Amino acid sequence: MAAPLAPGGFEFAIDRGGTFTDVFARCPGGRVRVLKLLSEDPAYRDAPTEGIRRVLQEELGVPLPRDQPLDASGIRWIRMGTTVATNALLQRRGERAALAVTRGFRHLLHIGTQARPQLFDLEVAMPEVLYEEVIEVDERLIPEQPDCHLPGRVAGVTLLVQRPLDVARLREDLERVLARGIRSLAVLLLHSYAWPGHEQQVGALAQSLGFAQVSLSSAVAGMARAVPRGLTACADAYLSPGVRRYLRGFCQGFRHGLRGVQVLFMRSDGGLTPMDTFGGARAILSGPAAGVVGYARTTFDPQDGTPVIGFDMGGTSTDVSRYAGEFEHVFEATTAGVAIQSPQLHISTVAAGGGSRLFFRSGLYVVGPESAGAHPGPACYRKGGPLTVTDANLVLGRLLPEFFPRIFGPGEDQPLCRDTAAAAFRELAATIRALSVEEVALGFIRVANEAMCRPIRALTEARGHEAARHVLACFGGAGGQHACAIARTLGMARVFIHRHSGLLSALGLALADAVQEEQEPCALPYGPGAFPRLEERLRELERRCRDGLRAQGFEPEQIRTEPFLHLRYEGTDCALMVSARGHPAHPGSCAAGDFLAAFTARSVPQCHQLCPSVTALSQCHCPVPVSPGGYWVTLGDPGDPGGCPQVTRCYFEGGYRDTPVFLLGELGSDHVLPGPAIVIDTNSTIVVEPGCVATVTRFGDINIAVGAGPAAARDTRLEPVRLSVFSHRFMSIAEQMGRALQRSAVSTNIKERLDFSCALFGPDGGLVSNAPHIPVHLGAMQEAVQFQIRNLGPELREGDVILSNHPRAGGSHLPDLTVITPVFWPGQPRPVFFVASRGHHADVGGCSPGSMPPHSQSLAQEGATFVSFKLVTNGEFQEQAVTEALLAPGAVPGCSGTRNLRDNLADLRAQVAANQKGIGLVRELIEQHGLEVVQAYMGHVQANAELAVRDTLRAVAARWGTSLAAEDTMDDGTPIRLRVVPPPSPQGSAVFDFGGTGPEVLGNCNTPRAITLSALIYCLRCLVGHDIPLNQGCLAPVQVRIPPGSILDPSPEAAVVGGNVLTSQRVVDVVLRAFGACAASQGCMNNVTFGSARGGYYETVAGGAGAGPGWAGRSGVHTHMTNTRITDPEILELRYPVVLRRFELRAGSGGAGRHRGGDGVIRELQFREPTQLSVLSERRATRPYGMAGGLPGAPGLNLLLRRDGRLINLGGKSSVSVEPGDLWAPQNCLGPQNPGGPPGPPTPQTVPERGSAFEFRQAQEAL
Repeated sequence: MAAPLAPGGFEFAIDRGGTFTDVFARCPGGRVRVLKLLSEDPAYRDAPTEGIRRVLQEELGVPLPRDQPLDASGIRWIRMGTTVATNALLQRRGERAALAVTRGFRHLLHIGTQARPQLFDLEVAMPEVLYEEVIEVDERLIPEQPDCHLPGRVAGVTLLVQRPLDVARLREDLERVLARGIRSLAVLLLHSYAWPGHEQQVGALAQSLGFAQVSLSSAVAGMARAVPRGLTACADAYLSPGVRRYLRGFCQGFRHGLRGVQVLFMRSDGGLTPMDTFGGARAILSGPAAGVVGYARTTFDPQDGTPVIGFDMGGTSTDVSRYAGEFEHVFEATTAGVAIQSPQLHISTVAAGGGSRLFFRSGLYVVGPESAGAHPGPACYRKGGPLTVTDANLVLGRLLPEFFPRIFGPGEDQPLCRDTAAAAFRELAATIRALSVEEVALGFIRVANEAMCRPIRALTEARGHEAARHVLACFGGAGGQHACAIARTLGMARVFIHRHSGLLSALGLALADAVQEEQEPCALPYGPGAFPRLEERLRELERRCRDGLRAQGFEPEQIRTEPFLHLRYEGTDCALMVSARGHPAHPGSCAAGDFLAAFTARSVPQCHQLCPSVTALSQCHCPVPVSPGGYWVTLGDPGDPGGCPQVTRCYFEGGYRDTPVFLLGELGSDHVLPGPAIVIDTNSTIVVEPGCVATVTRFGDINIAVGAGPAAARDTRLEPVRLSVFSHRFMSIAEQMGRALQRSAVSTNIKERLDFSCALFGPDGGLVSNAPHIPVHLGAMQEAVQFQIRNLGPELREGDVILSNHPRAGGSHLPDLTVITPVFWPGQPRPVFFVASRGHHADVGGCSPGSMPPHSQSLAQEGATFVSFKLVTNGEFQEQAVTEALLAPGAVPGCSGTRNLRDNLADLRAQVAANQKGIGLVRELIEQHGLEVVQAYMGHVQANAELAVRDTLRAVAARWGTSLAAEDTMDDGTPIRLRVVPPPSPQGSAVFDFGGTGPEVLGNCNTPRAITLSALIYCLRCLVGHDIPLNQGCLAPVQVRIPPGSILDPSPEAAVVGGNVLTSQRVVDVVLRAFGACAASQGCMNNVTFGSARGGYYETVAGGAGAGPGWAGRSGVHTHMTNTRITDPEILELRYPVVLRRFELRAGSGGAGRHRGGDGVIRELQFREPTQLSVLSERRATRPYGMAGGLPGAPGLNLLLRRDGRLINLGGKSSVSVEPGDLWAPQNCLGPQNPGGPPGPPTPQTVPERGSAFEFRQAQEAL
């Protein structure tokens, strides 16, 4: 039966994608029309307009010429999602733009968080900024602080105007930019989120001078944190003009410019907005957001409440998301290298799609991240492309060429070619013994499925949800071929595939709500004293929302509002956007609801003392006044689906199976299809695997009941496919531990700077997997775990958790506290695995705040020590005992106990909880496969890493054939020498001999042996050049000789705090120099601490990356053994008694050369109250070396400008008392240049992964 008449005329929902445009239309009389057409085609000017024209022409029965505007009088509404902004950002084809920024911060957005995206790429490749000109604006606002002693303090105000806006100079600069033809301007002035007056003056002046687009950061993203706010403003300035041009062009395709027609566009947050407010930063995820709305509204059943995982698999990537009755948002996410600070649906992208390339490396099946793209495309496209996931499905019989259009080959007139794909697999199978073409293809499918399971586990298990208790909603062109296998792997019982799954984003647009959002910043502690003010502001925001929706034509009864507060724990910058839904108001709460209860229910830290920076965000939703049921057409009774179906041969586990092929359009309601079966739709192919049963619903959708499938093999013998799968699972355990630790910690160092690592170890303490968080932790924790096994032995019992940080126990430096938990299994008397987490604590006592003293000469001066401390005994956290130990350094003359006990205890509990998460995942894996199999594949994965390193060393032997050697010196003259002798052999083994390295020093640059091993693992991983498991196998081909008593293996009580952060970098430089891999980077982490007895602050500051053969070094980035983020300027000034006067590149200091080294940075801190400043740095006397004739980089310089005008060189290591007005001004090292060598191979096409699934760099949690 048909849906009722569409009142008022035609309704169009259109998703304009990068390749195809999908049209979903409801016509008068209730007829539903769907249409897919190319987004770019010479035959028409605009795809959405062409789609509307075709529907109108066919329904009205009159010709509508393409060269004439359409009559829109019969159209009720148009809703659109578009990738215009996304494509412009990805391809960097936006508007020419300039940035106006507070003076001293011209390179702030280039430096960003200072973290590099890929830890092991020596060439630090990062997207460039979106502007081509910078205007430094003379103005400055600073936060008012009660204890500030700078001149000019005014009591009772939030911000101090330290420097008024210089309008005359600004005018000259704006006119200069205009003369260059730049008409788009982004404005970022520090602290403008709290007082936008200066930005508004800049904007008004720019518009009066003729700038066509002015994006004020305070208007685009009015939240604290300058870097993401500035990047969002730049994206808005860069993208909005192009979006507006597209909208004008779209309107020109209709008479009277669509006047009188409601036209709404999908924003990144999943809400619809009028055309005149659509654009820029809010448009980036328009298409994917519509897909989320589509599956949420068609799959989720409010009656049973089963949550849904959205699985959108395309040609180059896969998007995953979750819906459990309300949309999950993040307030900040990164797209195409640009951090966008605005509400967005929480969508994670993994680089595994139909076009993902397939490799067999060092005995391991590898899928992606490289993609074949549309050209040349997969091998079966007949254009000489590589093997891909699509080829594997074709070879297995899961794709049928006769159901694809003949658009392939050089003339784009041929069908898919199975023979070409099979020939390529046959060639690959020849290198993999005893495997057929089909077995190899199926192996790659299994590995691809496991890769796509990882982001789903991150969205579910890592956040406390059981993956098996979800429905898998599959859409996108390629997902139907993998849905059953992925659901089975995750334990899900049901897969839902909508009949319009190939056009679900368009359908989502038809079902979406119109949204009006208003927000404003608010820095109040959440509590009864703030409730009246909060309630007043929320009422005002609600009024604005309602007025905006009424202006769009919505009736008051159609509008519902929902308030949100942006809450964070005191002393942190990691906030949650919280709704009070499900937490009604009571006498002790805000009248809008109990936001505190909602916040604590979603956060897991042990510390519940809140002083949130509360940002009120009110979002108002207007439901579409059309019943979603009106879009469905009920099918007829079940019957014979077109007679005897076609039967094909399809390969599954166990061999070929006769598989019937059905056309979805010919199936009736309640038709049952037992697997194996293939269902063909116009835009997708659905594979119903053996053991699964598909049922067609009365609306034509497909419900698949997922069977258990064949039991997991309990064979311990090495099998390449299972090796790849177990490698993914082991790494997933470490990743999920890291996610749990980040969510539950409270300290800035762990939660925001991400200075932590998590790892899984075997029963012998050997490293199995280490999520690549901080390189200096790689391998070092293995030494710590193995020490505990030797030291405690049978004393390790279930319910015990060990705390350790002593260098002789495998520690790095004392602030790095390692928490180790044994994993027991029934019937096994000894631990079967170990899990561990290492986190940098801001203070563990010692002779200076921050526990990073520059002049310590013994370990006792550096803080509390733990050798084999039982942090948890029989399941009881030993709070009193650990508190006493953390305060014990106060008994050492000149030292103090920890200055931040609360954070220490909270973070230790978080580390224990992260370990428990890992234990649960290990036990789940053992339950699934058996202990013997899991431990066997632990060994196989370690052996695989060994094989990869041996392959690399063999390649080195073939290239050089002689012994390799390198040397460098510390600033105090201590040499670090390395000889690789004998040279790497044909067997892929080598001896790394650090003989001749200088002795232990009377200082703190001594490096524990564990750190030297970490540096070596890091270098070997970089030299391998592709992903390998990070485990003890990396060092198996290597014999390491370190002279006892040297700076790289000092005595047990030697001071070591600088060895972890300074000498480790020098070891990396020496190893990479020996292999000729690249020139030296800054060779330092530039450690800065300041504070008093009340607490302290610690940061590491970026420098320059070294150049290499074929690339220039990146400027202003962390290199090698660290990758921590730096605190945002606004957060730094709000939270600590300093003013950041300058943070920019040390421009031009990289030197000349074919490939320049990266520039260092200049960072000036002015102090607002008396405090102790400590600096621990290197490369202040020695210069970073160049290679192949390249010149060395400039050394760093630490200067202190006293307020009386004296300029003092502090040297590389110093601790000094500073007074209000004193200015610390370091100029950090830069990487040297390299004249280069022959050009390398072209960069492969890769898909940027996004979302919280893999981005531990992203501190923002999901709503």
